[in-house]
Amino acid sequence: ARPAIRKVAMTIETRIAALIGLPVSSLSRRHGGDLSTVYRVTLTDGETVVVKESDRAETEAAMLRAVRGSGAPAPEVLAVERDLLVMENMPAAGRPGSAWTDLAQVLERLHACHGESYGWPEDYAFGGVEIANASHRDWPTFWAERRLLCHVPYLSAALTRRIEALSRTLPERLPADPIPSLLHGDLWGGNILVSGDVISALIDPACYHGHREVDLAMLTLFDHPPARFFEMLDLEPGWKERQALYRLWSWLVHLRLFGDGYRSAVEGCLVELGV
Repeated sequence: ARPAIRKVAMTIETRIAALIGLPVSSLSRRHGGDLSTVYRVTLTDGETVVVKESDRAETEAAMLRAVRGSGAPAPEVLAVERDLLVMENMPAAGRPGSAWTDLAQVLERLHACHGESYGWPEDYAFGGVEIANASHRDWPTFWAERRLLCHVPYLSAALTRRIEALSRTLPERLPADPIPSLLHGDLWGGNILVSGDVISALIDPACYHGHREVDLAMLTLFDHPPARFFEMLDLEPGWKERQALYRLWSWLVHLRLFGDGYRSAVEGCLVELGV
C-alpha cells in the first residue's frame, strides 16, 4: 500500500513570501480590524507591507485599484490571491480632523469617477452581513431594495414595519437619478489615513456607484467635519435632510454585526425621518 501523504498547512509567512517573492523578516498583527485580520510585515529587504486575510481579497483589490484610478490616494495592491491581500504600507499619524480641506479635495476626485448605473459588478460583505450590489438605474429603488429592505429578515417585527413604511416613501425623499459617483462605501474615520494635513490613503473600501452623499453620511457616524468641509463640496439642496436616510443603512449594518447597542441609533434615524 502507498504511504499516506501528510498535508502540511502553509504558515502565513510562507504564503506571503510565495506571493511577494521575498522571505518575511517579521510579522505583527495590527490593532483594530473588527471584521478581518491585518498584519504589518517586514520583508528581508527591509520593505514593510500590509497584509490582510479576507475571503473577498480579490474583490477588495479591485476596489482599491478603482479608488487609485480615480486619483484618490489608496494603497497599491502588491499581490493578491483568493483570501490574502498584500498592500503598500501607507503613512498614518492622525485622524481626519487635521486634514478636512484635503479630504474634501480627495472626495471630489473620487466622486468625479462615474458609473453607468448604481451598484458594483460584485456583491461584498461586512463580516457576515452581505452587501448586495446588483445594478439598478433607479436610485430610490436601489436604496430601498439593496440597502434597507435586505435587513428586514433579521429585524424585529416593529422595526420591520417602520423600514417597510419608510421604503415606500423613498421616491419622494431621494432624487431619482443622481450622478452614479464612485463611493468608498465605508468612509468612517478609521478608514482614512492622515499624514500631517494630508490624506495619505483611503483604506478598506466597500465600493459601488451611488449618490455621493452616502459617503458623507458614513463619515459623520463617528466624526464631526466642520461646516467649511461641506461648503467645499458644493452639495445639492436638501442634502442635510437626506443624511439620516443614508446613515440608517450604516446603523442597520452595525445592529446586525454588533448587537442591540446600536438599536437606539437605528431608531433615532427613523424618528428623525418621521417614521
